[in-house]
Amino acid sequence: MEKTKQKMTLTTKVVLGMVLGILLGLAINYSGLNTPDSFVNIYVVDGLFHIMGTMFITALKMLVVPLVLFSLISGVLGIGDIKALGKVGAKSFALYMLTTAIAITLAISIAVASGIGDGANLTTTSTFEAKEAPPLSSVLIDIIPSNIIDSMANGNMLQIIFFSILLGISILMVGKKAEPIVRGVEIMNDVMMNMVNIIMAVSPYAVFALIAKAISSLGFDLLASLAGYVTVLIIALLIHLLVTLMGLLKIFTGLSPKIFLAKMRSVQVFAFSTSSSNATIPVTLKTVTDKLGVNNSVGSFTVPFGATINMDGTAIMQGVATVFIANAYGVELGITGYLTVILMSVLASIGTAGVPGVGLIMLSMVFVQVGLPIEGIGLILGVDRLLDMVRTAVNVSGDATVSVIVAKSEGKFDTSVYNDPKAGIVTSSDMHIDEDVEKEFAKLTEDVHERK
Repeated sequence: MEKTKQKMTLTTKVVLGMVLGILLGLAINYSGLNTPDSFVNIYVVDGLFHIMGTMFITALKMLVVPLVLFSLISGVLGIGDIKALGKVGAKSFALYMLTTAIAITLAISIAVASGIGDGANLTTTSTFEAKEAPPLSSVLIDIIPSNIIDSMANGNMLQIIFFSILLGISILMVGKKAEPIVRGVEIMNDVMMNMVNIIMAVSPYAVFALIAKAISSLGFDLLASLAGYVTVLIIALLIHLLVTLMGLLKIFTGLSPKIFLAKMRSVQVFAFSTSSSNATIPVTLKTVTDKLGVNNSVGSFTVPFGATINMDGTAIMQGVATVFIANAYGVELGITGYLTVILMSVLASIGTAGVPGVGLIMLSMVFVQVGLPIEGIGLILGVDRLLDMVRTAVNVSGDATVSVIVAKSEGKFDTSVYNDPKAGIVTSSDMHIDEDVEKEFAKLTEDVHERK
């Protein structure tokens, strides 16, 4: 039995936790134990599961800002060439915009062909408050932080990315005098990666709790009530992941999509559990660099950048939802309307954070532009939480795909790591603290105190 435990990888444990969470969640849901006043609901679902899941997500969020800061500064220093950094940024932005545009176009095409919502004459009992789309000028101005501490406190990724790149460039300009800072940044980057390892050690249990809570509360009955919408959306998401993204990976790099998907499995599970691209940044970045062979100088930029502006899964939801609501209310959008949806979805993804539920805010912006009733969003509110989990998994897959493509094109990619099935696997030895190091640090601390 002990031998089996040693061989079981973290990815396997995470997937096992997800499966067990789904089974337990369904058991609680269908047995009626999820009623608001039941012991199981109060102390297990909203108690134990809620605490475990929330603590894990909070721990991941805790890592995001320092990890992005040190990793991105380290990445800029690693590139060592401002022109090369500009090329990485331009390629990443172009690819993210391209995949988002393809995603929304694909979604609209599939939804229109399927005719979902035609003649439904549905009514809604829910309402949704519309959010006005930020003007492009505001998005551009907001990239520059007025107070970087405030930006870090609020997790504003674009502002943190801007500051980190500027700081990295400034360190390069100082030259050799900045060598101690460079060494310090590299050390802190290693420290943050080890913190990721520590948090990941409890991830299978957290994923189990998160999934069990979500399924026990929502069940699958809601999916059945909007079967057409749900089916078309999931089909579009799968086609985009397996055909569009994997096709681009094969075309631009020649690498095996099968290996990519196998190594991304744990990241997709985390994204599915948290419904947040931002919260998944530590896991995505570690997988991209340690398992897929992307150099940190590229991955440290493309991953947080993608979590901020790359919303392929969310764009697909907007396309399918727009067609569904338009058909349900008998509104004819026409070619102009659909082109507006495509343009709005691409632009809105730039200034929208990668957090749970943001898709509905973006969708309200789209509805305002094409003249659809905002209250129509109430039709899909019930199933959005479950579908948000699926589309976030597609979002992070897009981030990783672009990271590999850009790294390969810039010569910042290790093919041997990509093809190595054991690369980046966390073992118990990675969590070990060297006793000699402990004694050495204790002696160092003691000497410092004696000098005082």
